[in-house]
Amino acid sequence: MTKKEAIKIIGGNLSATSKMPSYSINLSALDCITGSKLVNIKNSVCYGCYALKGNYARYKHPQKMQASNKVRNINNELWSEAVAYLINNQDNKKDKDYFRWHDSGDLQSLEHLKKIVEVCKLTPNVKHWLPTREYKFVKDFLKHNNLPGNLTIRFSAHMIDTAASAVNGVQTSSVHKETNVIGIECKSYQHNNKCNDCRLCWNKSIDNISYKYH
Repeated sequence: MTKKEAIKIIGGNLSATSKMPSYSINLSALDCITGSKLVNIKNSVCYGCYALKGNYARYKHPQKMQASNKVRNINNELWSEAVAYLINNQDNKKDKDYFRWHDSGDLQSLEHLKKIVEVCKLTPNVKHWLPTREYKFVKDFLKHNNLPGNLTIRFSAHMIDTAASAVNGVQTSSVHKETNVIGIECKSYQHNNKCNDCRLCWNKSIDNISYKYH
């Protein structure tokens, strides 16, 4: 497989946001299942979603078309292999030892999660972090499967200043205003909301990470 072939299978290249230390892969926030319901609810974490603003929304119609293609492309039997190829052949502009799933967007189905797990198995030297509000897909997966050791899944809270309910093998994250910190506080707000060098989001020993609302 070539890089060009992998990008075509996925429907786009890996994402390199300026505030993340690692490469990522994104889907449109328009395709979020739970997030699309929360986006209009005040005090929800998704209210005023960043992924519906700025560069994410600059070209709405082309992006919406591309986003739909990227969701459909998940069904390609070579999707996991293609994503793994791009991860294993990253350049040195980002930290190659880490990977974040969905700087925008979220899980689409149980099958989507299974394919992500396959990618993790094909990239054993990379630590993966998957934040999600699609709890059911993860719970259904865990009924009959274990997560690979290099994948940290965090259930993202739905509402500000509340915690997500955890299950065995899954960590959580929350968003706080002022001082209502649950667990360990992310210090990115001290660096213009840019990720620092701690890599706590990928750390399975951290039960909950709390991000300051901004």
